[in-house]
Amino acid sequence: MNYVAGTTSFARAKGHSSLLSAGTLLLLSFLLVSIGCGKSHQESSAPPAQQPAAQSAPAPAPSPAPAAADNGADTTAKLAAADWAIKEDQIKNDPNGQWAIEATASSSYNDAQGQQSWSANQATGAPNVDAYGDNGNAWAPKTQTSGIEWLDLKYPKPVYATEIRVRESFNSGTVIKIEVFDPAGMAHAVWAGNDPTTGLNYLIVKFPKTDYKTDHVKVTLATNIGPGWKEIDAVQLVGTDQ
Repeated sequence: MNYVAGTTSFARAKGHSSLLSAGTLLLLSFLLVSIGCGKSHQESSAPPAQQPAAQSAPAPAPSPAPAAADNGADTTAKLAAADWAIKEDQIKNDPNGQWAIEATASSSYNDAQGQQSWSANQATGAPNVDAYGDNGNAWAPKTQTSGIEWLDLKYPKPVYATEIRVRESFNSGTVIKIEVFDPAGMAHAVWAGNDPTTGLNYLIVKFPKTDYKTDHVKVTLATNIGPGWKEIDAVQLVGTDQ
C-alpha cells in the first residue's frame, strides 16, 4: 500500500509535474506569442520609416525670353541711334539751312563774353555738343530759373524762312517763343507754345514761307519752367532765296 500509495503519490506528483510542465509550456508559448504579437503590433503601429524628403526642384533657369527682350531693347536703341544720326546728318547738311554767325543774349552764365564757355557766341555755328548735359560749348543764361531769357542770332544771308531748328542740349523743353525779323527790324512770332523737347534734341518749328527775307532770329525761354541750367547748342535758320 505504501508503495502503491507512494507510487500513486509519485504519479500524482509526476502528473502534477506534467501538468505544470504543460502549463509552463503553454504559458511560455503564450508569452512568446504575446511578445511576438506585441512586437508585431509595435512594428505595425510604429510610423513608417520616413522617406527622404523629396528634393525641391531648383528654380528653372531663366528662359531665353529675357535675353530676347534685352536683344530687342538693344536693337531698338541701335535703331534710335541710327535714326538720330541720319536726322543729324540731314540737318547739318541741309542745303537750305544756315547756322548763326553772331549772337547776343539777355544774360550768360558767369557773365561770359566773346568765346568764353556758355557765352551767347557758343550758340553760333554748327552743333558741337555731342551728349546731353552741362557743356561750355552751349549758351546758358546767368541763372537757372530766373524766368524770361532770350537768345538773339544773326545769319550769313537773308532768306524767305520756312523753318527754325533749335538744338537744346541741357534741361530741354523751356522755349516758349520764336520770332524772325523783317528787313525793317520788326519782329514776327512764327511759333509760341509748349516746348516738347527732351534730352539732346531739336525743337523744330515749321511755318508758311515768310513774304519777306530774314537773317535774324530770336529764341525766348522761360527758365522757371523747370530746375537746372537751360542750354542751347545751336539754332538753324531754314529758307530759300525765292
